[in-house]
Amino acid sequence: MAGIYFHIPFCRQACHYCNFHFSTVLSYKEKLVSAIAKELFLRKDELLGQTIETIYFGGGTPSLLNEKEWHHMIDALHKNFDLSHVKEFTVEANPDDLTSQYLQMLQQLGVNRLSIGVQSFNDEHLKWMNRAHNASEALHCIQHAQNIGLSNISIDLIYGIPGMDDITWKRNLQQAFDLNISHLSSYCLTIEPQTVFGHRMQKNTLQIPADETSEAQFLLLQDTASANGFNHYEISNFGKPHHYALHNTNYWKGIPYLGIGPGAHSFEPGMRKWNIGNNPNYIKAIEKGDLPIETETLSVNNQYNEYIMTGLRTEWGVNIDEIQQRFGESYVASLHKQLQSHVDAGRVLFHHPNYTLSKEGKFLADGICSDAFIL
Repeated sequence: MAGIYFHIPFCRQACHYCNFHFSTVLSYKEKLVSAIAKELFLRKDELLGQTIETIYFGGGTPSLLNEKEWHHMIDALHKNFDLSHVKEFTVEANPDDLTSQYLQMLQQLGVNRLSIGVQSFNDEHLKWMNRAHNASEALHCIQHAQNIGLSNISIDLIYGIPGMDDITWKRNLQQAFDLNISHLSSYCLTIEPQTVFGHRMQKNTLQIPADETSEAQFLLLQDTASANGFNHYEISNFGKPHHYALHNTNYWKGIPYLGIGPGAHSFEPGMRKWNIGNNPNYIKAIEKGDLPIETETLSVNNQYNEYIMTGLRTEWGVNIDEIQQRFGESYVASLHKQLQSHVDAGRVLFHHPNYTLSKEGKFLADGICSDAFIL
């Protein structure tokens, strides 16, 4: 099985925390859509023999595409790939774009799952992050989607926002769960260089909460999600039973995927590829029939480290029998040695044959994974 990811690199305005590849210049949106359609043709043989189960449009803001642009890409997708086995077709969207008419158009295109960038139900927080929508628009778009039958809805929420207390965070969470969504992705605010917040940090005009505050909000997130029937199946992801994100789960399980569009990444066992993250240069190359792709062949150590990094973040953890089969006994011995202190401290659990993170260990996932790497 396999998936196809589309990166749509346009946003109406720049969120102060975002460092993804995007542009607010929308004048060449139609040319880029045509280039994406042509890239599908140029790469139509890369998934031969694979059953395509998931399609994911991310960004950027895919919901900035108009109906003509959507049809151009979806028609090209159908012409070049067999989509008869697709189980999940996800589109990321901003609340201010999701009118009832737009939602109906997406549904007619075959979209059966929405990932909505709510981020907060607090208008002050939304303004501070420079989001284009308000809390009322977030509430209404979710209700509109459910009313037309698009009930498989994930929303994003951010915690670790300066000045946000636990009461406000819990109110945010309960508002999400009261909407009867099926999936939640929640992230701690991270300050990246070359963003508005990054520049403010450099000037000492922005202070982020202490780790203890963010950890407390993460634990509150876990408890509230569990109380509302959600499984914490990946560090940042919570789903009701049978509503896990299939596309992203396949990422974490090492399933191949094809990335289309500027800045998009592709993966196949032992190899990673990515398109140039420059919109004009991407368009020029594709128009000439060239693929602006860089490729990295992963060493055995890198493949092992990726398995550890993606596996430990999930409820399934990492399996020592699989490590033995894929990498050999020395890697199993290394893992036992490197994780022992975390097991002793209760941050990692070992139930043969799997290592998983404990509730407390999940907040420290990056450091624990790094400790287990082989350099």
